[in-house]
Amino acid sequence: MTALALETTDLRATVLPDLGGLIASLRHLPTGTELLAQAPWHATRQPTEAATDESDWLSRWPGGWPILFPNAGDGCTDDGTRHGFHGEGSLAGWQAHRDGHSVLLTRSFRTAPAIMTRRLVLTGNRLDVTEVVRAHAPATVIWGQHVTFGSDLLSAPVTLDTSAKRLAACATYDPPANPLIPGATGYWPCLSGRVGPVDLSRPPEGAALLACLVDLGPAPWAVLTTPALTVRLDWSADPWPLAWLWVETGGATDGPWHGKGRMIGIEPCSTWPATGLAAARAAGAPLVMLKVGKTRRAHITLTVTPAT
Repeated sequence: MTALALETTDLRATVLPDLGGLIASLRHLPTGTELLAQAPWHATRQPTEAATDESDWLSRWPGGWPILFPNAGDGCTDDGTRHGFHGEGSLAGWQAHRDGHSVLLTRSFRTAPAIMTRRLVLTGNRLDVTEVVRAHAPATVIWGQHVTFGSDLLSAPVTLDTSAKRLAACATYDPPANPLIPGATGYWPCLSGRVGPVDLSRPPEGAALLACLVDLGPAPWAVLTTPALTVRLDWSADPWPLAWLWVETGGATDGPWHGKGRMIGIEPCSTWPATGLAAARAAGAPLVMLKVGKTRRAHITLTVTPAT
């Protein structure tokens, strides 16, 4: 599988165009810290346009940062089209062109009447991702990012801060290690838990939980801080007005996790709940409407600095 590497004095990014244009690794070179999660299993890394379910998707995902488009969450059939778990864009191949410190990825989608370009640019201590989508027929989609931190970054305690004012626990994701009350809502950083309030600014150990950050304001952001580094995400509120917050800190004991997962996903997205396009449409959840000939743009930036 072809891998493309971008490098500055601060960061090295590894991109897999054949596997969803995945940002498979992002390493902070001065400290040697891998920022993105790496799956604690052997992934097949076989591209596909439609993972049958979450287990199938995980078997192909080696960790890192994929795009979610034109579906996110559960696989479904919507308006006669079958969408795989987390969408075609997350696992299918993308055409790639490298130019210095940037990579341009392009895909014409089968499960949506749209073509997207994604430009990844590495500059000093910053990674910028700009996505542009253009439809040739009307379409309704979910569009998001699956930014998954882990590896060396989570080897020490972390704190999380965000521009979100409110948050909500997923009503349907409730594994045994979930400390939250499904469907609970609250004000950042606390949600009601089974044994008292859960402070998500300090992600709990031994947990498996899914929540949503909302009321992020016109310039959404989130920051993870460790004793050594601060990692900041900034993104465009259009089309990502909210963000999924996924915490897996050894709570999932079934396969393929077996208690070895240590990941925090901060996932800017167009849509909540995380149950797939058909269920979101049925629930009246916010979706992205693509109009013929109209261009939609989105931007997300990751910046790494020494902790102060």
